[in-house]
Amino acid sequence: MHLSHADHGSSPPRVEIPRDYNAAHDLLRRNAARPAKVAYIDAASGQSLTYAQLEEQSHRFAAALRDRGFTPETRVLVAMLDTLEWPVVFLGCILAGVVPIAANTLLTGKDFEFMLRDSRAHALFVSRPLLPTFEPLVGQVATLKHIFVAGDAGERSVAHLVASGEANSEVASTCSDDACFWLYSSGSTGTPKGTVHLHSHMVQTAELYGRAILGIREDDVVFSAAKLFFAYGLGNALTFPLSVGATTILLPTRPTPADVFRILKEHKPSIFYGVPTLYAALLADANRPKKDEVALRVCTSAGEALPADIGERWTREYGCEILDGIGSTEMLHIFLSNRPGKVRYGTTGQAVPGYQLRIVGDDGRECADGEIGELQISGPSAAIMYWNNRTKTKATFAGEWTRSGDKYTRDADGYYTYGGRSDDMLKVGGIYVSPFEVEACLMTHASVLEAAVIGVADQDGLVKPKAYVVLKPGQQASAEDLQGHVKTRLAPYKYPRWIAFVPELPKTATGKIQRFKLRAAAA
Repeated sequence: MHLSHADHGSSPPRVEIPRDYNAAHDLLRRNAARPAKVAYIDAASGQSLTYAQLEEQSHRFAAALRDRGFTPETRVLVAMLDTLEWPVVFLGCILAGVVPIAANTLLTGKDFEFMLRDSRAHALFVSRPLLPTFEPLVGQVATLKHIFVAGDAGERSVAHLVASGEANSEVASTCSDDACFWLYSSGSTGTPKGTVHLHSHMVQTAELYGRAILGIREDDVVFSAAKLFFAYGLGNALTFPLSVGATTILLPTRPTPADVFRILKEHKPSIFYGVPTLYAALLADANRPKKDEVALRVCTSAGEALPADIGERWTREYGCEILDGIGSTEMLHIFLSNRPGKVRYGTTGQAVPGYQLRIVGDDGRECADGEIGELQISGPSAAIMYWNNRTKTKATFAGEWTRSGDKYTRDADGYYTYGGRSDDMLKVGGIYVSPFEVEACLMTHASVLEAAVIGVADQDGLVKPKAYVVLKPGQQASAEDLQGHVKTRLAPYKYPRWIAFVPELPKTATGKIQRFKLRAAAA
């Protein structure tokens, strides 16, 4: 199997993938020449998995599925913590032609029941600590025939499946356009949507972003705070490192500042993938390591736009750039990003080669530079649909273009600046106001850790900005202080008319602020 980059004149680069293709087989066979190299390290247990072990266990797992009657295109739900068994299960399913559905482990039983019913999953692979959440669903979902437990022993354990499977190299006869895996959206604006991705999609993101933008190499050690079940984390901790033979650190638990710092010091990752809220928390922690205690080469941020102040402070602290970018579950990974040596904090960077971007106004016409509109993307990793949701599929996937729902402006140099979600944008006095712009300004105040801005109607029914602010531990500030801070830095009409001090902001498991909850509470 051969992948080649084609570049015809000014056409965007693309990765050519043969029709007969299996994504897991490709990623595993790329590392056949480095069998003894460590592929994964579990930061909690200290256990590791070499590339040879990863390939053998994945194939044994695939064989065990076939022995138990799992046929190609069977769907299974994977609700597992980031342990060494996660990549074995995910890759093993794909080798067998079975479609794994990576589930957010932080959701509720009601969410999991919806996913099981919506996907009609035939089996569940679940980590032992999460099993109690699923036990009430046993016998309630007609299609669910099998439950296998990771981190356990016995006949229904993932370990038993691996041990019982034959060590062979059989690979399902899949093609590049076959459904490969699903990811459910985070549900930041409503019911999660089953997003269907093809076998060709993972390697596209690995080549176009992982290699071309991130510059990931075989000698890198990587750590992603974003979990494997997120689109962002899947690329960070599976697709990208496996595509070049790097070593990945996994953390099964929530990435607290203490855990992140321990990993940065003990395992010396050269690439760290984070989100804005985590970077803010790390910089606010008095126990953060010194620059010479870590070995960071490059960092990335996604999930929400990175405030310029956080990026600038991180670079001053660690001498390492944060490549802020934007991706989505629908596009699988980052399609718009800053690049090493060309970072402009406060922007989301430029289009990743291989992806085409446009900004479209409310009138349906493409915007000129400086005009705000919705960002739309055309690229080779776009999902094919939302499962069982034709209406939203047609609204999001419009021919070659995928609608992001994000407002952006573009400057003459091709740098894009985030302006908030389409449904978060405020119109104050007839002028669009980006809540993110106000939030970023508030976060430059020395006492502010996090901020979220929504629109609230005043006594005249006119929308004005309201800010919800989380202060740094031990810090104090008044509403007047913060309002004055914004007024001196932004146009006067943008300052928050009301400020509420709160202990924390509502967020999805990906760290995205759920402004719709703030709007509901303020209504």
